[in-house]
Amino acid sequence: MATAAEVKKLFPAMIERFLPEKAVGISATIQFDLSGDNGGFFWITLADGVAETGSGEVEKPSMTVKASADDWYAVATGQLNPMQAFMTGKIKILGDMGLAMKLQAMFAQ
Repeated sequence: MATAAEVKKLFPAMIERFLPEKAVGISATIQFDLSGDNGGFFWITLADGVAETGSGEVEKPSMTVKASADDWYAVATGQLNPMQAFMTGKIKILGDMGLAMKLQAMFAQ
């Protein structure tokens, strides 16, 4: 089980792996709603080839990822296939499914 500190570190690590060339023309805010004792609300914004992150809830996100903090940690660290996690209901996507399909390509593993 990932600690709250490990889950919180996932988002700055994603920003470090961001590939701006894969996000051309995308302007979006992604809300992460992670459940469990080690969870919380986090967000990533993508605009003009720049990605930023923070914690808390945002108004009107383009897409929301709902998962347990442990399942999201497993996906973000390559221990769990994102498509498999989605198909088995471990991750739920609300909003822009097209953005969800592009998300994996925008962040290097």
